[in-house]
Amino acid sequence: MQSLAAIADPTRRRIVELLAARDRTAGELVEEFDLSAPAISQHLNVLREAGLIATRAEGKTRIQSLNPAAFDELDAWLQRQRQLWSRRLDALERELRAEDQRKRKP
Repeated sequence: MQSLAAIADPTRRRIVELLAARDRTAGELVEEFDLSAPAISQHLNVLREAGLIATRAEGKTRIQSLNPAAFDELDAWLQRQRQLWSRRLDALERELRAEDQRKRKP
């Protein structure tokens, strides 16, 4: 899943957090980091290619914003994973309890 790879990087996760608070220009994002403008631009490109952010033009300014639909898809995938692991862990718990019961019987 491309969106998971995109947010694996701590700088990109921080960019997502900042954009969750409000839309920002790339320049505003650069001010938040000890990184060069080209480095932030590369991070923005990765997030854009993953569909997590969008860029819109307002005159000469480019505004970065989150794409909520991409996070809905990510949340749905995570929910499926939680359900899968919950069922597996419940089954493991039942098996361990049954094994414990078998050991207690003389």
